[in-house]
Amino acid sequence: MNHAASTSSKPTTQVALRNRLMRSSGSTGKTMLSYLVTLIVLLPFLWMILLSFKSNSDILNNPFSLPETISFDNYSRALQTLNLGLLYKNTFIIAIVTIVIEILITFMSSYALSRMIFRSERLRRSIAALLLMGLAIPAFILLFPVYRLTISFGLLDTYASLIIPYIATSISFNTLLFTGFLRGFPKEVEEAAVIDGCGLLTLGRSVVFPIIMPVVATVFIFNALYIWNEFPFAVTLISDEAMTTISLGISQFKGRFNIDYGGIIAASILLIIPQLIFFAFFQRFIIEGMTAGAVKG
Repeated sequence: MNHAASTSSKPTTQVALRNRLMRSSGSTGKTMLSYLVTLIVLLPFLWMILLSFKSNSDILNNPFSLPETISFDNYSRALQTLNLGLLYKNTFIIAIVTIVIEILITFMSSYALSRMIFRSERLRRSIAALLLMGLAIPAFILLFPVYRLTISFGLLDTYASLIIPYIATSISFNTLLFTGFLRGFPKEVEEAAVIDGCGLLTLGRSVVFPIIMPVVATVFIFNALYIWNEFPFAVTLISDEAMTTISLGISQFKGRFNIDYGGIIAASILLIIPQLIFFAFFQRFIIEGMTAGAVKG
């Protein structure tokens, strides 16, 4: 009987060992795939760093070779050409004003969509569909009408010429992100606050807004990075050098008959590094905000 029991335990042990090996190989495969994806993502940035130490002729003739000597001429030229203080000042002013206004607008619109009682549910769905359609409109389609409107209102070469389009183009994304979180937000918290005497303004400012801070941080980060890198509106609506933004400043290395490739690459790296630091510092808030919106929506 003991012999039969030991015989029957062998297949069980073999199955457990086989399952363990399969899990181990699967985990190893996922790890290797993660490393491969990371390498593919990092390759363009590493290549940019490599090219930034080359001369323009070497960039054009031997773009994939290692630089023969490490030269910082491109970085020196980039720092001499770019007025970084002015670029940062203009970009920060535009970003701060834009983000504050659009968060206020989209928080109120998303709260209305997720909490207000509509006479027709079809109207609510139509507004949500309209916002969703707004995500599918490329910025390039809006350039000409926005340019004509900017000239009509006399806003060309002003902060408002960029702030207003940035706010308008962010409404769809921000509202849908806020709405996804608020729909899963427990109404009992708001009902208790109303019973305690909170009005609508106090309810939104003191109760709801502090709780949704992870999503607010996500919206802030995404919009800050968008404004930092945005080029089509900036190059169309800004021609005054005193109003130049960071993304627009890189175009100063492109002349009418020649292009300073080394200067462009070096300047791009100088402007990418702050973004990487910013993203690394706030990535936890991005993950929390996106996860909260996805799960609770």
